[in-house]
Amino acid sequence: MTAEDRKMLARINKYAEEALADIDPQKVQVGAQLEKLKPILSEIAGEQGCSLEDIFIRYMDLQSEAACLTDSKMREEFKDEFQPDGSQPFFYR
Repeated sequence: MTAEDRKMLARINKYAEEALADIDPQKVQVGAQLEKLKPILSEIAGEQGCSLEDIFIRYMDLQSEAACLTDSKMREEFKDEFQPDGSQPFFYR
């Protein structure tokens, strides 16, 4: 992930914290959540001269990459706390 990617992701996530503050992600459909993000995604698309769809795809890719990095760091941090044979499943939120 480039510095530009991190900056864009941080900008969208900051916006999302406010726009989605009163939304329970377990109960609200993803489409409705994305609709709330449309203003910031459209703004970035305009600034970069590309389509809303391109920014959406890039955002989803970056979120996936960030989630994988976080998961990897958490597993590394807690690797000694759990049995390597999988007898104690590793769940976190």
